[in-house]
Amino acid sequence: MSTLAHTMMTAARSADSGLAGPGELDRYPYVEAPGADRVGAPVWDGADPELGRVGRRAAGSRGRGLHGQLVQQLGQMIVSGDLGADRPLVPEEIGQRFEVSRTVVRESLRVLEAKGLVSARPNVGTRVRPVSDWNLLDPDIIEWRAFGPQRDDQRRELSELRWTIEPLAARLAAGHGREEVNQRLADMVEIMGHAMAQGDSLTFSRADAEFHSLLIQVAGNRMLEHLSGIVSAALQVSGGPVTGCDRPNETSLAHHARIVDALAAGDGVGAEAAMRQLLTVHPEVERVVPAPREH
Repeated sequence: MSTLAHTMMTAARSADSGLAGPGELDRYPYVEAPGADRVGAPVWDGADPELGRVGRRAAGSRGRGLHGQLVQQLGQMIVSGDLGADRPLVPEEIGQRFEVSRTVVRESLRVLEAKGLVSARPNVGTRVRPVSDWNLLDPDIIEWRAFGPQRDDQRRELSELRWTIEPLAARLAAGHGREEVNQRLADMVEIMGHAMAQGDSLTFSRADAEFHSLLIQVAGNRMLEHLSGIVSAALQVSGGPVTGCDRPNETSLAHHARIVDALAAGDGVGAEAAMRQLLTVHPEVERVVPAPREH
């Protein structure tokens, strides 16, 4: 095993040891909990009771500051529909409910405003914006949608978007290939192979994410490069419909290796074809390769 593979697998195991790290929290609290958990749940005084449904402090929120936690909680509530469009958000009530300062509330709402989830106007206050205004390419919104009531639509849309982006990126990357980049991609395939042999799905997924992100970055198209975060987010929320790189198996590994070989040979057509095969969903999944929609 290469030094890189060993280091990456060790780091992944450490991250999976149960110790909370950055970004680890009770991320999807809007999913329905058992009825007993909801009995006596506090609500904001003078506010719609729905605003208090997801107010509990997350036990797994260590490693994320109060600002990040509040952005996560409010973002999930908006995307899940618990806070519907045009719903007023009163900073004082938010601060009391989540036990955070006005500064934390103000900065969190600014982040949500930048994502298109809320708008703040003089004499009107802060209100939730309709879905049509959201930045649906924002990685956080992708994640929140993928684990909320819109999960099926989000995962289908991600699958279709990847089918559009990544084969093109693979073809372009063959014309911009550099030896060090090809070696890095080959290293990721090696890591995935070792991880699969050891049943280490966490390391496999991390190497897979780096493989796809790097491939897009070396395509030589800055607009495609800007979309690399979307692909990374898609890999993190993988699940029905399932693409060939969502499950560690020999076929998936072989397709990744074919892409590397095609890039090394400068074969853009071969790299594109291998990527399309990789992104084809498994036969047991009802929906197959995304097809153009009828208008």
